[in-house]
Amino acid sequence: MLLCNMNRRSYATDTTDDEWLILEPLFGKTIYGRPLRHSLREMVNAIYYQARTGCAWRLLPHDLPPYPAVCSRFRRWRDDGTWQRAHDELRRQLRVALGRQPEPTAGIVDSQSVRTGGKRGAVTATTRASK
Repeated sequence: MLLCNMNRRSYATDTTDDEWLILEPLFGKTIYGRPLRHSLREMVNAIYYQARTGCAWRLLPHDLPPYPAVCSRFRRWRDDGTWQRAHDELRRQLRVALGRQPEPTAGIVDSQSVRTGGKRGAVTATTRASK
C-alpha cells in the first residue's frame, strides 16, 4: 500500500509537477524487495524540507513521511550514488538548455603568492628574541 498525503498543506520546498517530471526518472523505481509505503515524491519533498530548514530528522512535520523512513531513504540514495547521479544529470540538462556542452570542457585554477615583508626568519618587533 503506497501512502501519499496529497491533502497535506504545501511547503515552499515541495517539488512542483514540472520539477517532478524531471526528477522522477532520476530516482527511479526501488530495487529493494518490499513495496514502497510512501511515494518517492513525498520522500524527496521531506529530504528537501530537512535540507532547506536544517531541522533534525526527528523534527520533520507529521504530514510528511515518518523520519526513520526518510532518513533511511536519504542514506541509501547517498550511499548508492543516486544523489550524485541526479546532480550530474540535472547539471547536464541545465548546460544543454543554456546552449553549452553537456560536460564542462575547461577549468580555471587560480593561485596567489603573498610576499612577506623583510627577511625570512628575522626577529621583528612582533616576535621575541630568545635569550
